[in-house]
Amino acid sequence: MVNADRLAETFVELADTLVEDFDVVEFLHLLTDRSAELVGVDAAALLLADPHGRLELIATSGDRLRAAEPHRLHTVEGPGVDAFTTGAPVDEPNLRTDGHRRWPRFAPAAGAAGFAAVDAVPMRLRTDVLGALTLFRTSPGPLGATALRTATSLVEVATIGLVQHRSLHHHQVLAEQLQSALTSRVGIEQAKGLVAERLQIDMDGAFAALRGFARAANLKLGDVARAVIEGRISTRQLLSPNPRRGPHRP
Repeated sequence: MVNADRLAETFVELADTLVEDFDVVEFLHLLTDRSAELVGVDAAALLLADPHGRLELIATSGDRLRAAEPHRLHTVEGPGVDAFTTGAPVDEPNLRTDGHRRWPRFAPAAGAAGFAAVDAVPMRLRTDVLGALTLFRTSPGPLGATALRTATSLVEVATIGLVQHRSLHHHQVLAEQLQSALTSRVGIEQAKGLVAERLQIDMDGAFAALRGFARAANLKLGDVARAVIEGRISTRQLLSPNPRRGPHRP
């Protein structure tokens, strides 16, 4: 059953895109993480179209998905690509049967990673489709009407937030933000690997440390990742309960 309080809190967070220091990277990770949590699936992945209309994988939840081949195939074929192309939800309750026919490369890779069913919801507002959110499950079967409504509602609120932000700051600003998100994602992945290795923790723990430090210090996630890579924030500082404002030399 969906936690009503948590769902309401998430809607408020996803609608708050008008602040001056709006962080699109954190916003998209929030959408992905909360969707997996509230819909009750094992992993989620978010695709967004870049300024040229090419799909890019922006955010994922769960190490199982990040380490798997579907992570690399996600922008080539699969339910997310289909949802973006058609602008309609896509479901496949059993990847081991019909999934192989629909997505001959994606389905076997997803199955090898332990996933048995997928659904995808387009990030769509009227005729604009910005991307798609894919939901992965380790057990076969339909997602369920309530879970699908929850996923659709979260994606719709997030899409409205992005489009609203774009309308106030012009299309070029959104394009620059999405490009920045792509660039930041590379740095974040590098920083996660560095933190995981040095602190001897898994990738989820490394990401939580980066994200927690960014929130506590009121910094953008991408800026913290870059500072960690450049050595301006030490990996041990990420675990500090009271980080000082701004990157500094360890």
